[in-house]
Amino acid sequence: MNGAIFYASKYGSTLEYAGWIADATGLPVYDADEQGSDPADSDFLVLGSPIIYYKLLLSRWMHRNLDVILSKPAVLFTVSGAPAGKKLDRWIRDCLSPALVRHMHHVALRGRQNPKDLTWFDRSMLIVAGLMNSDRQAAQEEMNGFDYMDRASIQPIVDLIKDLQAANGPDQQDGLSALAGHEHPA
Repeated sequence: MNGAIFYASKYGSTLEYAGWIADATGLPVYDADEQGSDPADSDFLVLGSPIIYYKLLLSRWMHRNLDVILSKPAVLFTVSGAPAGKKLDRWIRDCLSPALVRHMHHVALRGRQNPKDLTWFDRSMLIVAGLMNSDRQAAQEEMNGFDYMDRASIQPIVDLIKDLQAANGPDQQDGLSALAGHEHPA
């Protein structure tokens, strides 16, 4: 089965993860904002998005391509400062359709935030969020930045992709069955 990686990135962490996944799997990588690539041309999709202001940056693209995404196996990786868990799952559920959330396998990756790289607006919003956050560690990260980028953290995504690539034939149900044994946290 042939697949492709489609991503959106604002400050580069998601782009870097998409590149690492491509290096590990041989899949082509497409910036979802650029023309010239069609998710319908792939047997399965790997979708990467940062979470900015509690929303997936790729959500509009995903809604525009909803029928295509729902017609084939899909893996979603999100990149944020938040660890995997109920809070992150809620953010995803709040900006995607229930059918899409149920359909995709989600892997949460931790990103990088360097306050010097942020726009003035984003930096200001994070300072306000940090001052209001009752979780002191998260508040410090919002105000001072963090770097959780880790190439080894892509392994669950690579494993899912290898399962899809090993699936017999172009029958998408085979690909869905290959993913059935994996945890689906979102």
